[in-house]
Amino acid sequence: MSPAVLFVCLGNICRSPTAEMVLRARMPELKTVASAGMSAVGGPMDARAAAALERAGIKPAKKFRSRQFDTADFERYDLILAMDRHNLAELLSKRPEGARARVQRLLDFVPELQGQDVPDPYYGPAAGFDHALKLIEQGIAAMGDSIRRGL
Repeated sequence: MSPAVLFVCLGNICRSPTAEMVLRARMPELKTVASAGMSAVGGPMDARAAAALERAGIKPAKKFRSRQFDTADFERYDLILAMDRHNLAELLSKRPEGARARVQRLLDFVPELQGQDVPDPYYGPAAGFDHALKLIEQGIAAMGDSIRRGL
């Protein structure tokens, strides 16, 4: 059985949709993969994030629209992966007791990156999007190994 995976960041316009599209490209056998933001407003993916994906050979979804995280997501998904400690803390504070979803940071799958954040590149130069993508790729590769081993 393949887990349903949700990536979460602040606005759902750069880090979490990047992770969603990387996972879809790297593990197409996973049927339920999505992303959300703690304060998303329904906007498109940031053009710099989309360009970083294209440079990595991943086609960004053209019809992507950011969406707000919903507490019902704790029951819709098996694995909810935060991009940073702030989003992780907010997710954990909203998590209902007994919720089925496992909640953690994406980079906690990578032993040498445990406890680290995927930095938010939004207010920085374009190179920050490439750096975030590199970290996301590492997290997803390690997560994929965990999924194949049964989490």
